[in-house]
Amino acid sequence: MTRPFRLGLLVTGFIVFVTIMYMSFGSTSTPAFKPATATEPFGGSIGSLGLSETLLTGGSIAPKLENATAKAELGRASWKLLHTMMARFPDTPTPDDSLALQTYIQLFARLYPCGDCASHFQTLLQEYPPQVSSRNAAAGWACFVHNEVNTRLKKELFDCSKIGDFYDCGCGEDGKDGGKGGHGKVPTTPESGGNVDEDGNAIEAEAAPPPLTLGGEASIVLEKEEG
Repeated sequence: MTRPFRLGLLVTGFIVFVTIMYMSFGSTSTPAFKPATATEPFGGSIGSLGLSETLLTGGSIAPKLENATAKAELGRASWKLLHTMMARFPDTPTPDDSLALQTYIQLFARLYPCGDCASHFQTLLQEYPPQVSSRNAAAGWACFVHNEVNTRLKKELFDCSKIGDFYDCGCGEDGKDGGKGGHGKVPTTPESGGNVDEDGNAIEAEAAPPPLTLGGEASIVLEKEEG
């Protein structure tokens, strides 16, 4: 093999090598996927989340709870949770706040660990949908459906006109939301887990200003869902 041929072979090999390196590292290429972008805050409907409506309206998941004592304890704890949540809900919630509460209530009903209780509560939600436009509306709705349950169970009804009688949940105010949250007080009733005497009667709690009333928009909780 002559010297000029060897030199040409080396030059050709070098050119091929440089071309390969340039194509591998020197050029820019379009990424195989687009980077994830921040999703817009949800609001308005469950459908905007891309979730099936049956996720919220499907049948109860838990089996029937046979133990009467466990069922009663669960009920008291659950009402305490719901009433406290409503009392802490913002006076003027954002669309996200309202949808979050509505979704929570519907999932709470479906996942409630007492199957027959869950079914009854889901029926109530169909008849009296959650009112989430304000703290007053939410608290009034919770009191109303609580009494609907008490009526079915033949228990003493709570006077919703005295919803200003609260007990202190110990939540306090952190002052971070400019008064957005509630004052941490909810109605005291035997069923809601408030202070009771040895006969199961509610112990009158000190009224904590400002009291909630059922006037204004909360009055819509008494209207049944049409259809």
